[in-house]
Amino acid sequence: MAESSRTTRRRESEAENETEVEDYSELRAIFVNCTLKPPEQPSHTALLLDASAQIMRKHGVRVDELRPTAHAIAPGVYSDMTEHGWPRDEWPALWPRILGADIVVLGTPIWLGEPSSVCRLVIERLYAMSGELNDKGQSVFYGRVAGTVVTGNEDGIKHCAA
Repeated sequence: MAESSRTTRRRESEAENETEVEDYSELRAIFVNCTLKPPEQPSHTALLLDASAQIMRKHGVRVDELRPTAHAIAPGVYSDMTEHGWPRDEWPALWPRILGADIVVLGTPIWLGEPSSVCRLVIERLYAMSGELNDKGQSVFYGRVAGTVVTGNEDGIKHCAA
């Protein structure tokens, strides 16, 4: 009898602890994997980003994934670097995917205590867009959130996340 009573209490407790999954289907997120590895190679950064993306998907967030090493993104701080001497720049074609997201997550490995060079490139290109305004005259980044996922050892993680 005591065993049955304990089991019933445990089940009631488990039921109380179950939380309803909120619906965030109106939100869109983009996960930018700034690994240095070519797109056909697996990366630890991709594994960790995928874990985070799955949590968002579970809550209904529409998730897009972008791997910059799969694209010819020219370095620089202008919205289209072909206007500044680069023969090719895929950033202008990628920008609408980022602009369409409410949540931007940059994932980067740590190299020598720093974010990857690909991450720095993406940050520079995001900076290039910071002068654009929305239809209310606010920064295009207004009302959006960003986060970081950092893989590697702990040396430099605070610096990379900042």
